[in-house]
Amino acid sequence: MKWLDIEDIAEALHEKHPDFDIISLRFTMLKKMVTDLNEFADDHDKCNEKILEAIQAAWIWLQNE
Repeated sequence: MKWLDIEDIAEALHEKHPDFDIISLRFTMLKKMVTDLNEFADDHDKCNEKILEAIQAAWIWLQNE
């Protein structure tokens, strides 16, 4: 996975942390959680706040399904 694979990242995070409190999650922690995923293979510094916001929003949507 790469940073722009928003839905795939959100799904992987949702599977790994199904009951996590996403709303109060700091972006620094979210970035670490993404880079710690086994499937993640991108430059750790290629993300920005907009990407992290999109991942967080997709993960919230999955959690509320």
